[in-house]
Amino acid sequence: MTGIKTATEKKLMLFSGRAHPELAAQVAEQLEIEVTPTAAYDFANGEIFVRFEESVRGSDAFVIQSHSTPINQWIMEQLIMVDALKRASAKRITVVMPFYGYARQDKKHRGREPISARLIADIFKTAGADRLMAVDLHTSQIQGFFDGPVDHLFALPLLADYVAKRVDRDNITIVSPDAGRVRVAERWTDRLGAPLAIIHKRRDPSVANEVKVFEVVGDVSGRTCVIVDDMIDTASTITKAADALFDNGAADVIVTATHGVLSGPAVDRLKNSRISEVIITDTLPIPDDRHFDKLTVLSIAPLVARAIREVFDDGSVTSLFDGNA
Repeated sequence: MTGIKTATEKKLMLFSGRAHPELAAQVAEQLEIEVTPTAAYDFANGEIFVRFEESVRGSDAFVIQSHSTPINQWIMEQLIMVDALKRASAKRITVVMPFYGYARQDKKHRGREPISARLIADIFKTAGADRLMAVDLHTSQIQGFFDGPVDHLFALPLLADYVAKRVDRDNITIVSPDAGRVRVAERWTDRLGAPLAIIHKRRDPSVANEVKVFEVVGDVSGRTCVIVDDMIDTASTITKAADALFDNGAADVIVTATHGVLSGPAVDRLKNSRISEVIITDTLPIPDDRHFDKLTVLSIAPLVARAIREVFDDGSVTSLFDGNA
């Protein structure tokens, strides 16, 4: 069956775009339903067509799409799916974006710049979304950009519990790769009972073109350092931070992040670094050519499925993280 009905005929339906169908299938399996059959294809000029092959009238619809490369195409496809659901009389539409595209553009650093993260929220609201669900937003303030409920899910328990099983907890130091990640790193220290170190980046006044010097604040000598971040894009910052930790006497460096963007030279940089393991989740699809021996990918599907179930049952998504994040 493709949906679940309650005694009052409330019906949960799950819809997937084409960006990451494997994740949608895993979420559906956790929910013990099937992804609703959907016809989707591109016209010759790149325009996208979507049509659902079952009635969605009165349904509690969840539209899952990871904003992966090519990011603009997949965002547009998800918007079109929301519009189709709205016009087909779905009762409530929840947009599930495991990775929220354009989240890094969440404020103006200089004049004449966009706040693209706000624009994304506005567009989905205009398309007909009633609710958003995302995993590890780049900044928590993005929750305020959408005029409606936003379920902010955290991968920290999944990642931290994996690390705790792999490493001697008495020898772990949690490392924030920059000042902006300190609050997240503190949650890790609370969960694992580990000390905190911070990578401080500053300009080298003797070198032009804004070359950064990476300074370690905290004692990492002889420790297993766990760098925690929300995403790995080109891996430049992460690998330089790891070098700084080793230069300060770290015994080992492990990297964890929720979103494996892994753009451009990221894989080569990580493979050729002294980092022993890179741990991410599958919020984004990882193509075969992006896999490497040091990479561990954990499934985010159980977390997303539990959150969808809580929303459908009018329960508490926050309860999934009480005491955990």
